[in-house]
This record gives sequence, structure tokens and C-alpha cells, in this order.
Amino acid sequence: MKIRKEEEYILQDALVRQLRQGRIDRREFLTRSLVAGLGLAGIGAAAKGGIGAARAQNRPLTPTFYQWIEDLHPSIPKVNEKFPGLNYQIAPVEGFGIERFVAEAKNKESTWDVYVGQTPFVEMSAMKEAGVIEPWDDYIPKEVIDDMIPSIRAENTIDGKLYGWPFFLDVIGNSWHSGLTTKAGLPDQAPATWDDHLANAKKIMDSGAAPFGATFDSHGWRSLAPMAHSMNPDVYTSEGLFDFTSEPSVEALKLMKAIMAVSHPDILLEGASDGGVNGTPDEVAFAAQRVGYFTKYFNAPLRMAQNWDDQKALHLGPLPKFANGAGSTVFWTTGSALFKYGQNKEKAAEYIKALTYDPQIWKDSIAGTETSHPGQLPPYKSIYAEWETNKPDWMPDFVALVRGQLDKAKAINNHIFGLQQFVIGKPIWETYLKGEEADPKVALQKVVDAVQAEMKRGK
Repeated sequence: MKIRKEEEYILQDALVRQLRQGRIDRREFLTRSLVAGLGLAGIGAAAKGGIGAARAQNRPLTPTFYQWIEDLHPSIPKVNEKFPGLNYQIAPVEGFGIERFVAEAKNKESTWDVYVGQTPFVEMSAMKEAGVIEPWDDYIPKEVIDDMIPSIRAENTIDGKLYGWPFFLDVIGNSWHSGLTTKAGLPDQAPATWDDHLANAKKIMDSGAAPFGATFDSHGWRSLAPMAHSMNPDVYTSEGLFDFTSEPSVEALKLMKAIMAVSHPDILLEGASDGGVNGTPDEVAFAAQRVGYFTKYFNAPLRMAQNWDDQKALHLGPLPKFANGAGSTVFWTTGSALFKYGQNKEKAAEYIKALTYDPQIWKDSIAGTETSHPGQLPPYKSIYAEWETNKPDWMPDFVALVRGQLDKAKAINNHIFGLQQFVIGKPIWETYLKGEEADPKVALQKVVDAVQAEMKRGK
């Protein structure tokens, strides 16, 4: 499917180029596009996306953002106002797809200068290998590099070069609806172990406090990986892939099945937006106050609780651990990638620095606004140091919790298949979750085989 999309983008680009050069008229452009199977949506994207802008000279600074970032962080336009002439755009990505970026790089061009929306393990390695992006090292101020929390700087580094400029920090943790847990007679505290988590969830259902006890996001990087990390974060192969057949992975899959027994029946379904990765059933159930415990990155329960009549009922805690487990979890940052064939690279660095240090963005993210409450945290040591010295009156307690969890967490390894291994594996390991395969290790070995086969096809 990705190859097909890249071909479509390249073909769109060629047709737009011929149209702009006067080699074909608009009627022929439309006819060729339809014959090529691009459809009206493809034609519209070509025109709206402004592929021709990639060849524009002396254009203004042109950043492009993943849609969700604009949705969750309403103060970004205030930063944009400080950069007159800024050509702010929304990126043509869905479900983390980078096909458009790759297609343009093959033509040694880029419509944009910087992409805000890159998550290192998801697409950074693939964009590097495809020649889409270049390191920030020649443009980012040294004091900014030195200010990054070391684990976050490492997450954004490949072969000693900084290919990602981190922006928003997310950590996987646990949360609960204290109104439901109290109604079930449970103590108002985070379950220390997964056994406690399951017992509490069952009590919520047995007491009638809520229809369901617990939930999680079924995408592997949001559930299988962090649950495995809670036993042992050293769960990667020598080639950098997730070790699906390791003991922590097998136990994590068994745990997912155990949680499903106290969860809503649609838990494995894809989400309603962004190619199925967002608007997921776990978020819907928690927002509707139909489930007691919720395992996901902390910004999810914060956003979902905005739908509650009493938002103070939301309580957050660390991810439970297995008995004698490491008590680790997963973190990632979402940040910026510098397009190799973009322009205005020094200005892009100036813009990203202003964006990532902006105090209003962090206040809105952490304290929330009328429209959103992502709760995502900054990547810089100096900001936490300032907050520790002069704690703002709007600062909630969960900031210390999330920052503390970062020190126990580990990022998913950067790899070209960093995300795809979980996408490929999901329908396979779900044969165990659905009872079609009795042995979790057999299901996970099939995941390994499928990922290796896909990697061989790509060589």
C-alpha cells in the first residue's frame, strides 16, 4: 500500500509539473489523473498541498505539523506570530504515513522546511535511510543540545547525529476513576502489581461500580511493549527489533488477555480517526466513565477526563509491575525533523527553539485549556529546574509523577521497522487474545517470522 501511495505522489508531482510548465492544459491534467487512478481526492491533494511550492525559490519558512499537535496545543499560533511571513501548514500524514515526504525526497525536493510530528521509533530511521531528513547538529544551538534530558537526547540520536529535535514528552502509565474505585470499596491508590490491577478491576465489575474494570490501547507500542518493559526493559534483539518471543513479551501478551476478561468487548478494534491509531475504544470507554482503570500514555486519561462532570476524580499513577519485575515503562517524544531538501534551515532551528521553550505552550499543555488538556511535558532540564525553584501556582502534582517515571522508562529502539513490527504483528498475536491460538509463544513466533519475511521483501 505504501509503495502504491508513493507512486501516486510521484505521478501527481509529474502531472502538476507539466501543468505548471504549460505542457498540458487543465483538462488533460484532470483526464490523466483520473485515468491514473488518483481520483478526485488525489487531484485535490496535489493542488491543495502545493507540490509546486517545492520548487519555489526564496520562499518563507514553511513548517508542517501533524494535525493532532495543532488540535491539542492552541498556543502554537502565538509563537507563529513572532515569525512574520511564516507559511504554516498541516502535514499530509495519516497513521504516521510518510509516503509524501519520501516521494518528494526522491525528486530531491521538499515542499516544507521542517516537520513537527516525528516520533523517533516510528519514522525517524526510515526518513533517515530514505534521504528525507538530515541531522540538526549544524543548526541547533549547543546550549539547546546540552539542555536536553540525556535519555531524550539519546532517543533522538542515530549514529551520533541528532535527527530529531524533541518537543512533547509522553510516558506510559496507569490511571483510574477514583469515583468508581471508591464506589467499589477500593483504596484510592495506584495498584502496585499487575495482580493487584486485575483484582481491583474484577472488584469494580463485581460491585457494579462500572460495567468494566480495566482497559488498554491494543496497539502494541502502547500496550505489549510497555507491559513487557514493566518486567524487563531489556527486551530487544541484537538487530534492534522488539524481542517478541522473550519471557517479558510472552508474559505481557498473557497479561493483555487477562485484562481483556475484565474489559469492554470492542477493545481490539481500531480507532475511529488518523488511520485507526487515534480515537480508540479504550479512550471512548474511559471518557464515558464505563471503566475503572486505564493503561496508556498519561495524556490520554487527562484528555478523556475533560468529558467528566468531575475531572478531579481522575487520579494517575505509575505503571504496575510484575512480581519481581523491573517496574519500567515506555516513553517517547514527538518532535521535529529537518527536511534535507528544505530551505531556511537556520530559520527553522530558530523557530523550533522558540516553539519548544515557549512558556505558554507548557502552561496550556500541563494546566489545560477550555479545548484540550494533553498534559505533555517538555524535554529540557532547565525548564524543570526553573519549576522546582519557582513552582508555578498552576502546576499540578502529576508533573512530578511523569517526570519521575521518565527516569525508569526506556524508549522503543529506533529501527526502520520500529513501528511496523507492531503493525505487522498485531493481527497475529491477536489470534492468542481471541482464543484462536492456545500458546502465546507460538503466536509471537509467528510475529517474528512475519516481520523477518517483510524485512527480506524490502531488501
